[in-house]
Amino acid sequence: MREKMNNKKIKNIQSYLLAVLGCAALILADQFTKHLAVLHLKNQEPFIIWKGVFKLKYLENRGAAFGIMQNRQVLFSLGAILIVCLIGYFYGRMPHTPRFYLLRICSVMVCAGAVGNLIDRVRQNYVVDFFYFELIDFPIFNVADCYVVVSCILFGFAILFYYKEEELSCFTHKKE
Repeated sequence: MREKMNNKKIKNIQSYLLAVLGCAALILADQFTKHLAVLHLKNQEPFIIWKGVFKLKYLENRGAAFGIMQNRQVLFSLGAILIVCLIGYFYGRMPHTPRFYLLRICSVMVCAGAVGNLIDRVRQNYVVDFFYFELIDFPIFNVADCYVVVSCILFGFAILFYYKEEELSCFTHKKE
């Protein structure tokens, strides 16, 4: 019995460690791409990948998604911290089984996106954006934004088609 509990604790610790390392790797990738954008795109003409469709274009975004709510860095920073705390709480309530890998990956990606943009907001008072879909005039975005969007799509898919309602009860019922 004691050995089974120790194995469970080890698996839980491994799960958290893997999440932290995964989040750190994603944040580093985001920060590296932003660094490259500053080095190669700032004060330059956009770099055209596919004429009329997609290009790399430097932008200092002082707002939220789509540039809304400009210059509210404290609010965005507090929101990012709250999101990371909530996800950490729900991550701890998830069963540490392979069935919940998808939700764990989504959690790590959302946290990495929130922290990646939080780092920019705290360091520079703006977020570096550089991906631009010119064809549809989509707002300029970055790698951290991709993490959040992809994870939200995966999360929606998982909730609608993958998990059963009773499997998700771990988030609403007291953990025993």
